[in-house]
Amino acid sequence: MSGEALAGKQSTGISTSTIKQFAQDVAQAHKLGVQMGIVIGGGNIFRGVAASADGMDRASADYMGMLATCINSLALQDALEKENVPTRVQTAIEMHQIAEPYIRRRAIRHLEKGRVVIFGGGIGSPYFTTDTTAALRAMEINAEILMKATKVDGIYDKDPVKHKDAKKYDKISYLDVLNQGLKVMDLTAVSLCMDNKLPILSFDLNAPGNISRAILGENIGTIVQ
Repeated sequence: MSGEALAGKQSTGISTSTIKQFAQDVAQAHKLGVQMGIVIGGGNIFRGVAASADGMDRASADYMGMLATCINSLALQDALEKENVPTRVQTAIEMHQIAEPYIRRRAIRHLEKGRVVIFGGGIGSPYFTTDTTAALRAMEINAEILMKATKVDGIYDKDPVKHKDAKKYDKISYLDVLNQGLKVMDLTAVSLCMDNKLPILSFDLNAPGNISRAILGENIGTIVQ
């Protein structure tokens, strides 16, 4: 889940209505018996890449971005538990007072017990985005699919906000995403998914019920495989 999407119509911060709707959608999907791990970005609070472009040390900026994902993770945990969804937050940067450290086997056990696991803190190292974190964690927990929840309803051949004639793809290959430089996820994440044959579904976060629709096989968003 992109951090920017959490801001809703406001440019920064956490939109309580947006996070509540997302929590309701996750709760609805959880009732279907699906095991879910959630990786959340921090772009609504702090973007390391943008800060480093303005002269800040890249490693320091990325660590600040990782901490922003932890703030979002705790906000999402609170929203999910208000919907009676059992959760655990695991972070790559240890902060014992608020979350568990990321341990792969423990994460899988939580999933088997019906808990939603929220992965915060990226992978704990700078220079890697939350897209790459999502791909890595998906592989580690043996996920069947990586679902990318954004503010756009799929993948287009160009920016649909700037170009009214942008064409939406229902399906596209990993190589086409890489060759065309499409901005669905960063190149490292797409390459990692391609190497491990993990399909990616990019869909609109803002349409209520979309997570359950995707799980039930309805044709929403764009599938990369």
